[in-house]
This record gives sequence, structure tokens and C-alpha cells, in this order.
Amino acid sequence: MKVAFFSSKEYEMGIFQKANESQGHELNFLDVPLNVQTAVLAKNHDAVCIFVNDQADAEVIKTLSSMDVRLIALRCAGFNNVDLVAASQSGIKVVRVPAYSPYAIAEHTLALILTLNRKTHRAYNRVREGNFSLNGLMGFDLNGKTVGLIGLGKIGLITAQILKGFGCRVLGYDIAKPQEADAIGIEFSDLDTLYASSDIISLHCPLNAHTHHLINDASIAKMKRGVMLINTSRGALIDTVAVISALKEEHIKYLGLDVYEEEEHLFFQDLSETVIQDDVFSRLLAFNNVLITGHQAFLTSNAVENIADTSLENITDFEQGDNLINEVL
Repeated sequence: MKVAFFSSKEYEMGIFQKANESQGHELNFLDVPLNVQTAVLAKNHDAVCIFVNDQADAEVIKTLSSMDVRLIALRCAGFNNVDLVAASQSGIKVVRVPAYSPYAIAEHTLALILTLNRKTHRAYNRVREGNFSLNGLMGFDLNGKTVGLIGLGKIGLITAQILKGFGCRVLGYDIAKPQEADAIGIEFSDLDTLYASSDIISLHCPLNAHTHHLINDASIAKMKRGVMLINTSRGALIDTVAVISALKEEHIKYLGLDVYEEEEHLFFQDLSETVIQDDVFSRLLAFNNVLITGHQAFLTSNAVENIADTSLENITDFEQGDNLINEVL
């Protein structure tokens, strides 16, 4: 099949090309995101392969359908950026990569927690400048702290396992209790209890109509004063304006983000020579207790290789008329 890869990046192209040696598709890598303006670039392709910040809304899908694109292959787990109803009505199948390396994201979650706590990023810069003062670098023992995990899928469960290794008490919330929770030592909880009891709260749930702005003024008010909040899932789980207010009032003492609700205008590109126009994001950067990474939690060689293998296998299954085990319905 001829596949248009939108939002392609240098770090993934070689891995996809190598994985494609056994699949034999024609891959056309495009460095622009999929949106209303760029959808026409999919002309003469059978499928499009898209990432987290590409937009496959009803208008885009209408354009894709008019050009006989038959498949949208997501090279990620989330699918909130695809209008599934419009795709179904247009006869376009949607497939995804439901799991690639939950360890990558769980481990990045711990990296954010440890960096914010022990302030290693600030210490690194000080030492390089010959400043060996320890003032302002005080952290706390993770051992004995209570960590609340919202979302107990594979990533949440692995995060819990790691945290238990640090000696943390782990509370967990999900719409359904996974069988593994008891064996790991997770205390299943309702949200209000989790908010009130947790020293650290980490988000691992999908973005949908029920979880949009899950973290807002009301939920923050239920949290401990001085809480650490971590998000490696989807940016719009957090009402950023509400979180900024809580940071200013020191209700939230630490914030670690790998995602941001307006990140499609920022992440995955070099803006170092430009003035960032997003005032809300710029305000976040002004806090010395906020740590932001640019949606890199997934970025390990293991994860990208798995993403490439599964994405191309999904495309091959569609081409051969096989059962689409990773279809989004």
C-alpha cells in the first residue's frame, strides 16, 4: 500500500524503513501535520499514518474519503484526534497501536517525579556554573509517601510496581478494578479519597468526554496542599489555567508535564529562534517548580521499534483483508 506519513520526524524514519523491509509498503514521509490545509497531500495514497497531534476531524476525513484513502493508521495508542463517526460513515477504517512500551512512559513518570523532588535539573546547571550551594535544593524521601494513580491500564500498573519498589503507598482509581491491582499492592480508591490522601498524583487515563479537564478548580480544591501533579497521558486532562492559579497559591507545589492541552502548536518542532505566542504556556515556564518535557515519555528505541512494527502490521492486515485486531470501533 502507498502510505502518507504525516508529522514524520527524523528519529522514526529509519526505524520505520527498516521495519518496512518485511512488509513492502510504499512510505511517503511528510514533515507537516495532518489538518484541513494539508489533507490534500494524501492524494494518490491508500492510507495515512498519523500521530498524536494530527487532526482527523470530519472535514479532514471528508477530504481523505474523496481521494479514496481507505485507512487511518494511528502510530500511537490514543485516538481522541479522530472523528470515529465520520470515519465510519465514510467507510474509512481506523487502527492504532494499543501498546508499545508501557515501561517507557512509566519510567518517564518516575523521572519527572524524581527530578522535581530532588531538583537535579537545577543542581546540574548550578554545578556547571561553579555554584555548589545546596540552598533551595531540599527534597523529600519518596519512601512512605502516598501516590495516587488515576488510570490503571498497563502504564498505570507498571508505574505502581515501580513506586512500590520505592516504598510508596499507592492508591489507584479506574472505572474498573484490574485483577493485577491486589497483587501489586494498589489500594483501589474513589477519586475524592485519592485527591485528599495523595502526596503525588499521576495521570494515566485516556482523554475523552468524561476525562476532559478532570483536573480543574473543583478537583484541585480536594487535594492536599503542597501536592505534586504529574501528567504523561494527554494534555487536556488538565485545565491549565486552573493549575496555574493553584501554583500561584502554592496549593500545587510541583508540576510535571510531558503533555499540554495546546501542544500541537508547540511540540515536536524547534521554536528556539521564535517568540512563543502561547501566553498560558509561557506562564507555566515562569515557575521554578514546573518541569515540562515535550511529549517524549514514549521515546525509547524499544517503544519506537514496537510502534513501527505494529503500525505496519496493521496496514498489512488491512491490505490483505485480515482481521484488524487493533481496529478502533
